[in-house]
Amino acid sequence: MFNITPDILLRAYASGLFPMARGRDDPKVYWVDPDMRGVLPLEAFHVPRSLRKTLRRGPFEVRVDTAFPAVVQGCAAPVPGRPDTWINDEIETLFLSLHDRGMAHSVECWQGDRLVGGLYGLALAGAFFGESMFSRATDASKVALCHLVARLRAGGFRLLDTQFITEHLSRFGAVEIPRGLYHARLDDALAKPWGRFYCEPAAVESELAGLSGAASTHSSTQTS
Repeated sequence: MFNITPDILLRAYASGLFPMARGRDDPKVYWVDPDMRGVLPLEAFHVPRSLRKTLRRGPFEVRVDTAFPAVVQGCAAPVPGRPDTWINDEIETLFLSLHDRGMAHSVECWQGDRLVGGLYGLALAGAFFGESMFSRATDASKVALCHLVARLRAGGFRLLDTQFITEHLSRFGAVEIPRGLYHARLDDALAKPWGRFYCEPAAVESELAGLSGAASTHSSTQTS
């Protein structure tokens, strides 16, 4: 079986490919480069009115990169309507390695000492590849997505790749674009200076205030 290393995985993403498995217990990984690619335009990100109220209320403490392994495991866990996942042990291990390198990141929603939702993905130059999200409390994954977009906008990222789109993501403005156009946008994002995932907290808060429609009052913690 072909051995995928973290460096090979990075080259694959830079070429427009991403890995999937057919199930949590399936040891095989296959590469995907779909005809139509999901992207979430950062400057056209739309926050539904009800979620803007949630952002202003601030029901979660939002942290960055404090529980990356737990977020990946949360994304890989079965949920009603989705008994299996595309995240197998190899993909999980690869992303843990990329997190150790400072390239894979998590955005986490906490209530007290309980992780109730979040997402993770890969930052590469001016592109961010959103991998998966999960939620154990109402709106937790949606709030994490808003915090991610605020951080990417503040940090100068150019592309948020969602791989595929769902009805959930389409509500935020996600669209499908043809493979050729996606590759052109990816090349443009990779040619730009590296985005700053750990940007100034004040810049992230300013973006969040714009997304929520009011001054930001919730807490956001990052590790560096």
